[in-house]
Amino acid sequence: MNTEIAAPVNHRVFLVDDHGVFRSGVRAELAREDGLEIVGEAGTVAESIAGITSVRPDVVLLDVHMPAGGGVAVLRGVTDALGDDSPVFLALSVSDAAEDVIATIRAGARGYVTKTIGGPELADAVRRVADGDAVFSPRLAGFVLDSFTGKSTAPEPPLDPELDSLTRRELEVLRLLARGYTYREIAEELFISIKTVETHASNVLRKTQQSNRNALTRWAATRHIG
Repeated sequence: MNTEIAAPVNHRVFLVDDHGVFRSGVRAELAREDGLEIVGEAGTVAESIAGITSVRPDVVLLDVHMPAGGGVAVLRGVTDALGDDSPVFLALSVSDAAEDVIATIRAGARGYVTKTIGGPELADAVRRVADGDAVFSPRLAGFVLDSFTGKSTAPEPPLDPELDSLTRRELEVLRLLARGYTYREIAEELFISIKTVETHASNVLRKTQQSNRNALTRWAATRHIG
């Protein structure tokens, strides 16, 4: 009688995020987990596509907001290159906005979790998408279900030159400001310096033509940003 215990399945993971400090943190968290191996990482869209197509990981942990097209551009580039041999993508983002979730899933991601997730929960999410499950942070699943069943009540976004003028990073800062985060908390959340947060906040105020943070929060609320 064979009593050998099967070895745990080893899932090969590639990290995509434009913040090296954040990638280091994720690497450290996943290193504590059994059955997960980090086989590569990248901080730009072009580097990500090249690395993923070369390394051929099982799962890609994908940042959504990066320069040059973000996570969607990575998804499309890898899918164009590898087709049915593409890895599974799990979005890991600071954004929980419905438009980001839906766009990323429509581009081919298997799941979407926010960066507030803990290390063990992230490891479990990686294993689950590798095994074929769809994984979402609790409140995000409804966005996807409504979108794909045609029940979404979210209106088509109107043209908004002021909002459209914001970069992805400025939009991230705006969302956190609208939620009441301090500059220090935003810096910690986005892994950037407080000085950089102040610069982004100043640009947001200028581009949206708001005079102070309270006015900006009201402006964001009318556009359901936050």
